[in-house]
Amino acid sequence: MTFRPIEFFGIELFRLKDQPWGLFGWQGIIPCKAEKMASTCFDLITTKLLNVQEQFNRLDPKRFSEVMEAGVLLMIDEILEEVGMEYMPHIWKDLPQDVKDEVVVVADLTSSNFLTAFMADMVSHIEDVIDIKEMTVSACVRERRLMVKVFKECGDKEFNFIRHSGFYFGFLFGCIQMTIWFFYTGSWILPIAGFLVGWCTNWLALKVIFRPLYPTKFLCWTVQGIFLKRQKEVSEAFARVACVEVLHVKAVWEAIFTGPLHKNFFAMLRAHAIVFTEELVGAGGLKPFAVAALGADKYAEMKESIAHKIGEKLPSIIDQSYQYMTDALDMEYTINDRMTKISAEEFEGVLHPAFQEDEIILIAVGGFLGLFVGIIQLFTVFADNTNAGC
Repeated sequence: MTFRPIEFFGIELFRLKDQPWGLFGWQGIIPCKAEKMASTCFDLITTKLLNVQEQFNRLDPKRFSEVMEAGVLLMIDEILEEVGMEYMPHIWKDLPQDVKDEVVVVADLTSSNFLTAFMADMVSHIEDVIDIKEMTVSACVRERRLMVKVFKECGDKEFNFIRHSGFYFGFLFGCIQMTIWFFYTGSWILPIAGFLVGWCTNWLALKVIFRPLYPTKFLCWTVQGIFLKRQKEVSEAFARVACVEVLHVKAVWEAIFTGPLHKNFFAMLRAHAIVFTEELVGAGGLKPFAVAALGADKYAEMKESIAHKIGEKLPSIIDQSYQYMTDALDMEYTINDRMTKISAEEFEGVLHPAFQEDEIILIAVGGFLGLFVGIIQLFTVFADNTNAGC
């Protein structure tokens, strides 16, 4: 009921917003509240574990341009051919080959400078072009299975404990119920006791997971919440899942290209592309031909066209930077390292939202299941005893 189904299953005749239950049907608590839980969970990343500016400062603009060099050169060559044929087809066709070769040489030199300068500018203003929290929350809402995977990977042992606690705690409370039943066999005992056993079992299981926050001496033992004791192990799992499924470099670039701040990115790219075009055309000796053939206004329009085409085509070659950026940013190591060092109160917030959001529902479900079992026992196994004891 916590994880499944991912989408609402049943007949949705009536349903409150962001509630897992409906008339009639159910949606897993975590998939249902993916947006709220992702916001709470990834708030920890953006406020405690990752400083976006600090992280992107690890990128070397010069190295980035070297990694992208081959793809950018092909892109520029393609753009120059398209623009040349669009704005001055006759001049471009008749242009001597040695001039065209010179343009290629200049493009090789200026494209490196262009990309280095642009990347340095983007890194300096990274928070103006990407909202990491919005990116992560949107990804988890689009694919609710991601939030399920984060909680499953991080809290696998805790969820197993809850499943098994029904036996341990149920047996303990069942012994108390049996003792009462031995002395008094009233018909109301089994249903009420069943409800209390189910309720107390789930309540105690949830408490044991997260309390006490810090190692505490209890008689001969040192006790601590099951989840809190696994901080190092959970930190590794959380960092791995978060970076593989949500915070990977491909997703970062997609957020830059299409996210709510994408206009800032393309405005920045356009400014650098205009400077690059001016340097390219001027250094290549094409400016006199271009201005004479087109006029000043048309020449300015051609520069805008080149800048626009760079913005259009860059996303198609950006995958050449994925490996370098993944290694340079190394977000998985950073998240893992810092997560092992945060306080128990902050660490608790990684998994607790999965339970806390609808904790009362989880506890109540245990109670009503216990009530149901008690009623079955009342009318089947102990029917004769209750008739005698009424």
